Amino acid sequence: MYRIGAEEIEELKKVIEAGDLFKINGGLQESGKVEQKLKDTFACRHSIFMTSGHAALVSALIAMGIGPGDEVIVPAYTYISTAMAVVAAGAMPVIAEVDDTLTISPEDIKTKITKNTKAIMPVHIQGFPCNMDAIMEIAKTHNLFVLEDACQADGGSFKGKRLGTIGDAGTLSFNFFKIISSGEGGALLTDNRQIFERALIYQDSSAVAFFGNQLEGFTEEGFCGNEYRSNELCAAVMNVQLDRLDGILADLRKNKKYLMDALADVAEFIPSNDILGDCGTTLAIRFESEEKARAFATAEGVRGILPIDTGKHIYKHWTPIMEKRGAFHPLMDPFKMEANKDIVPDYRADMCPATLERLAKVVYISVSPNVSKEKWDQRIEAIKKALATI
Repeated sequence: MYRIGAEEIEELKKVIEAGDLFKINGGLQESGKVEQKLKDTFACRHSIFMTSGHAALVSALIAMGIGPGDEVIVPAYTYISTAMAVVAAGAMPVIAEVDDTLTISPEDIKTKITKNTKAIMPVHIQGFPCNMDAIMEIAKTHNLFVLEDACQADGGSFKGKRLGTIGDAGTLSFNFFKIISSGEGGALLTDNRQIFERALIYQDSSAVAFFGNQLEGFTEEGFCGNEYRSNELCAAVMNVQLDRLDGILADLRKNKKYLMDALADVAEFIPSNDILGDCGTTLAIRFESEEKARAFATAEGVRGILPIDTGKHIYKHWTPIMEKRGAFHPLMDPFKMEANKDIVPDYRADMCPATLERLAKVVYISVSPNVSKEKWDQRIEAIKKALATI
């Protein structure tokens, strides 16, 4: 979380004083306001505010009709939650390499498609936009769903269109570590009415028919699902955070550009599919070797991190996935289901060597929207000094 203050406190105060903390109410209706604000901000027809980005991913996959017997292609570099969402739907995650942009490789996607493939899940990791033109073309050719995981890219864009609104559906995350936050939270975005109706039923199956008019005009029949419903306290915070979003992004992008301009002659940056749409949270500098990357990252004043060291963001550290433990009860485990017996992947630690090599030769510098020019100048000098000595 980058910015929070008196405005959020005031909105929370209003909700507490009104006493209506449940999502559906006759009072302030903060949750409804969030969903309308999401539609306005992201220029999409439907939105659902819920408990997490993971909840949104699972709800979207279920709404797409994805389940046992299906494969979903995910990148080798993303938080484990992406792959776990596929398993939660009963399907098999198929892991693809990332390219030099550190986002999923369209070329490797093509090699992973089989007759069982039903969807591609591009992940806009670190706010880096994926090559959505290429991905959408592949999906169109093979009649596949595209579910964008924009959980690390709230508000980013690709060629002027917000991330999460290009595919059939997209997801956002609002946990504490994201661009905007309500502590925990997430959202599903889509223009597809069928996906919206099914996802709404699934994410609130225990209450959707009993409170308000949430099912008005629905043509999809109810079915058993989960309870990922959020509440008015989180919604109150998110309403203010959404108002802050574009200002935060503008300052992130301004500061990242300042760094890139100052370092352009001495550093090699990873390529971008759309630098203008990049969220600006992370400056990624590429090196010839892991040894040089580590020497730079640990140099005085640099404060860098190698993405290869980010644990559960690297496929080989997705322990439950790699060890094929998809559920506690064996009969509920997709890796043991009869429908999946012929498509369970052969996961190996070395299965995506290009991804591992790329991630080991890059250093991330975190960008903040709240740092002064003087502080950035000090950081730039430290980075230049480090680059000159390795």
